[in-house]
Amino acid sequence: MTAALVGAVAGWAAVALASHARAYCHAGWEAGGRFEMAFLLVLMVPGCAVLALLIAFLSRRLPRWSRPLPVLLVLAMVVLVFFASTGTLDGYPGNPERCGPDNVPPWWPGWLPA
Repeated sequence: MTAALVGAVAGWAAVALASHARAYCHAGWEAGGRFEMAFLLVLMVPGCAVLALLIAFLSRRLPRWSRPLPVLLVLAMVVLVFFASTGTLDGYPGNPERCGPDNVPPWWPGWLPA
């Protein structure tokens, strides 16, 4: 049950992070972009919850102390891939004063993929 809650929070965080990046860079944040993010929120929250439950079920034979690790690693990868593919619209005409042509906000750490 905890895995499902963590998954739901990860799904919400992925959409919130991508939405914040789009709004900051003024790229893909018109009415259609906001609708897209709202629609993806409806898909990502339960999708990540189910994914977390599946990973928790598959890792049940691991030692008790290491069971949360696969769930957290998979969810972290989902959040990063979602941000890189949906939050940063490469080549979209955004605000060049705030973000570059790749629409990666300056607050995003350079060592993380985007």
